[in-house]
Amino acid sequence: MAAATMDKIVSLSKRRGFLFQGSELYGGLQGTWDYGPMGVELKNNVKRAWWRANVYERDDMEGLDAAILMNKLVLRYSGHEATFSDPLVDCRKCKKRFRADQVDPNEKCPEGGLHNFTDNLMFKTTVGPIEDEDNIAYLRPETAQGIFVNFKNVLDSTNRKLPFGIAQIGKAYRNEITPKNFIFRVREFEQMEIEFFVMPGTDEEWHNRWIADRVAWYHEYGIKPENLKQYVNQPEELSHYSKATTDLQYRFFPEREEEAKQFDEVEGIANRTDYDLTCHTKGGKTSFKDGTALQNEHAVLKQTYFDQPTNTHLTPYVIEPSGGVDRITLAFLMDAYEDQKLDGGKERTVLHLHPDLAPVKVAVIPLARNKPDIVEMAKRIKRSLQSTGRLRSLFDDSGNIGKCYARQDEIGTPFCLTVDHQSLEDHQVTVRHRDTMLQDRIAVDALERYLEERLRQ
Repeated sequence: MAAATMDKIVSLSKRRGFLFQGSELYGGLQGTWDYGPMGVELKNNVKRAWWRANVYERDDMEGLDAAILMNKLVLRYSGHEATFSDPLVDCRKCKKRFRADQVDPNEKCPEGGLHNFTDNLMFKTTVGPIEDEDNIAYLRPETAQGIFVNFKNVLDSTNRKLPFGIAQIGKAYRNEITPKNFIFRVREFEQMEIEFFVMPGTDEEWHNRWIADRVAWYHEYGIKPENLKQYVNQPEELSHYSKATTDLQYRFFPEREEEAKQFDEVEGIANRTDYDLTCHTKGGKTSFKDGTALQNEHAVLKQTYFDQPTNTHLTPYVIEPSGGVDRITLAFLMDAYEDQKLDGGKERTVLHLHPDLAPVKVAVIPLARNKPDIVEMAKRIKRSLQSTGRLRSLFDDSGNIGKCYARQDEIGTPFCLTVDHQSLEDHQVTVRHRDTMLQDRIAVDALERYLEERLRQ
């Protein structure tokens, strides 16, 4: 049995409609990818599973969907405008890469003149018809700031008590110097972030609880424990806002010889203390690592919480679990992938996706596509299962039964139903299980219950 490599996932993704290069018709646009028919279903299922676990199944969470375009003052006081740059910079002319903190601005470029270095990673645009400094805005580089500037709005409209969180799924944009490794590092991506507000003094306990919760979620949806590890950031590695950060790292690069280099970040869980609400509060300040500070002269209210038991206003601390949808989707794809050698020398590729994540739950296949009665029965079963709203179903008559099975295995469909000549007489169909390839003969009237019981396992 062979596991996934990035190259295998890229090949499968295009062949089976998970992902395509952005603007491929015109030669592509680096750092952009389009989710195809199977990819959009998988990605949506990942987001639904995350939202269900973190919003619907908790009593201490609210949802939010903030705007992508942000007033430049938001990103000024968050610190992004001054500090959001890659620690490595490229010269646009000679294409060489340099450590940002070791750059000599007077060094000569081999292509002539001085180096022309890249700068801040935020995408800048203008709002309105006139392009001038007054109308500059940014595409958000993260979804977190939309949560922080809405903290008081959510608090006042829901009457929440600490601890509680705000969850958001949305697009973010970073003008990465070198997008690479498929959808691992891209310029347009989607985040799933939580800002969980707690009483000062309880932040370390909540940080540990969130690390454990997030690890358990990955395991629940099929990530093998040996492919997910925790990395505790050292003090010199911490972001300027972080008291402590633990990264969850996935084995994205199993082909690398050194094991430590096989892993990279899929999600980070940070203890941001009261940094962000202090930045975005009337009279607050943004503190930088070099000891300088920026006083907030523009916020119109104080982002504080009134604690009734102590009759005091305080600034909550924040725990932030933050993951990229694209990286998480890639991790699930890689962990589910398997090349199997079967008896007789045959091979098959299969995605062992968790049923909740699988793009298609059930494929209905007519054994003889030139027999109208069999085709009509198959289509009727497909419509019936699809009408439940829970069983994403697909009618597949794209080839012989073997080719249909192979296609469904490669997109991770848990069950295939075959309608044959006997089905017209006994009203039963053959149900094939993706992972074991075992088959059951099931009455059509019992199909819905049979499938839903097994999809919940």
